[in-house]
Amino acid sequence: MTARPLRIGAGAGFAGDRVPPAVDLVERGALDYLVLECLAERTIALGQQRRLADPELGYDQLLDKRMRLLLEPLVRTGTRLLGNFGAANPLGGARRVLTCAAELGVPVRVAAVLGDDVLAAIDPAAPAWEDGRPLGEHGELVSANAYLGIDALLPALESDADVIVCGRVADPSLFLAPMAHHFGWRPDDDDRLASGTTIGHLLECGPQVTGGYFADPPFKLVPNLAELGYPLAEVCADGTAVVTKLPGTGGRVDRMTVGEQLGYEVLDPTGYRTPDVVADFSTVEFHEVGTDRVRIGPTAGRPRPDALKVSVGYRAGFRCEAEISYAGSTAVARGRLAGEVVAQRLAGTGLRLAVSLIGVDALHGAGPGAAGRPYEVRLRVASVAASRELVEAVGEEVTALYTSGPAGGAGVRVHTEEVIGVVSTSIPRAAVRTEVVPVGPVGSQ
Repeated sequence: MTARPLRIGAGAGFAGDRVPPAVDLVERGALDYLVLECLAERTIALGQQRRLADPELGYDQLLDKRMRLLLEPLVRTGTRLLGNFGAANPLGGARRVLTCAAELGVPVRVAAVLGDDVLAAIDPAAPAWEDGRPLGEHGELVSANAYLGIDALLPALESDADVIVCGRVADPSLFLAPMAHHFGWRPDDDDRLASGTTIGHLLECGPQVTGGYFADPPFKLVPNLAELGYPLAEVCADGTAVVTKLPGTGGRVDRMTVGEQLGYEVLDPTGYRTPDVVADFSTVEFHEVGTDRVRIGPTAGRPRPDALKVSVGYRAGFRCEAEISYAGSTAVARGRLAGEVVAQRLAGTGLRLAVSLIGVDALHGAGPGAAGRPYEVRLRVASVAASRELVEAVGEEVTALYTSGPAGGAGVRVHTEEVIGVVSTSIPRAAVRTEVVPVGPVGSQ
């Protein structure tokens, strides 16, 4: 156990985040840990889909790019890396890290955290949280991943691994685990765990707390958004922390950005449930203590839940999205006519169509803006069906609008793909078995 403050940075808030700002954090942040949070609910189900096609895949699709840019500065600065970029295949992801390290000539020790894949233990008759229907009624189940907590990560942190690759872990737990390991927090110290969870929740979406997903001119301005810096936290043993960013980077860290991120995806601020603790965000205080520096006070906590959340992926059919543009003073009328033509052509197929005009009613429906007269619009027609062949008719009919629709249609785009639906359920904690697999240093595979 140590009282030395811990410096932990967020190098990704989702699978598509930029990599150079994470490298900057490692180079200039004097970090103990860099965390990559790369998963959303559908991301891991899509990873399972890729793994079904190729058993060696299923990890983060940007893994190679991240490792090729990060591994050398991580090893040079002594910064440990922890992340869920293993997605649906943590062991395969860990092996891929070693391959990248070998190609770079960088000595690195890697470990994989396994056990979140609980598909074999899920009862298809169990109800989905979203609609109460049995899981098996939604379609063929292709994935079931439990949200692991720090108890799965601590053994890996106690090893000598430089890079720890995991799959589905609760987002704040990725940050809480290094704190608990560093400070020796007890597993029943609910207030400390809740405080660390708060810090993790603020960091888990990466640049959202430094001004990303925040700018709304002229009301909320973010300086130099194009060079947005990623966040880091200076954490103390009592669970308090200062959230900040590197000097010279774009963005802002203040009460507004921190406050907005604190409420992000939180249904009950008095009972934010994770595998580690139930945190009461209503007890959190934060204060600006300098430029781009916000101090986060302690958080009250309650004991962890007995069950773990599980994200379940299932085959939901095929989706076709097709678009075509119209411009000019009568663009809206021609776009609506085009949509009516497609609807009439597909009326006898049984397809349920979503027809909208981007620029008029695509996001908010027939609201106040739908009566406007934009100069250009884009018709979008989409449908989901069990058969790829059936749903492809949407793209065929939109394409046919070139010569068989209103005047001036242009820029057709058609995209058809399999849909992986996602629902949630729970599983008893005791039914989940985790393990840490040392994949080894370069040359030991």
